[in-house]
Amino acid sequence: MEPSTSCPAAAPLVKRPFHVLVGVTGSVAALKLPLLVSRLLDIPGMWKCRSDPVLHIDLRRWADLMLVAPLDANTLGKVASGICDNLLTCVIRAWDCRKPLLFCPAMNTVMWEHPITAQQVGQLKAFGYVEIPCVAKKLVCGDQGLGAMAEVGTIVDKVKEVLFWHGDSQES
Repeated sequence: MEPSTSCPAAAPLVKRPFHVLVGVTGSVAALKLPLLVSRLLDIPGMWKCRSDPVLHIDLRRWADLMLVAPLDANTLGKVASGICDNLLTCVIRAWDCRKPLLFCPAMNTVMWEHPITAQQVGQLKAFGYVEIPCVAKKLVCGDQGLGAMAEVGTIVDKVKEVLFWHGDSQES
């Protein structure tokens, strides 16, 4: 999808076209994707349809912001290690680190609490990527604790915040 150049309902958040690429991993939290995309589509003046097929470099060039939601433990490990064996990890590997990349970890509590997870999240932050922290709640597996993907409203608010900040910094 591409942002529209005008929106009769409201002024856009940024003064130039802005593209958001959403990456999805195999986490069960991907069940929230329809709601997340629906809410992102509600951002005034932001979207119109894009129908042409693109590859990882085209996607990297097209997008101004990348959101990986949810980011499962497997993909977290791949990204932290530089592995690029599917479209999502290839886009992330090719990502221009001057542009924002936000990620929303989501995994079982025991996986989240494993020492390697903190190391891998730290590696992504060292790349300049922004973590939208997971939350504690009853997980789909029945466990209670940290590891659930952040709430959709929290994610959308962070995207708006970064869009606003990034839009202002590009005009300077």
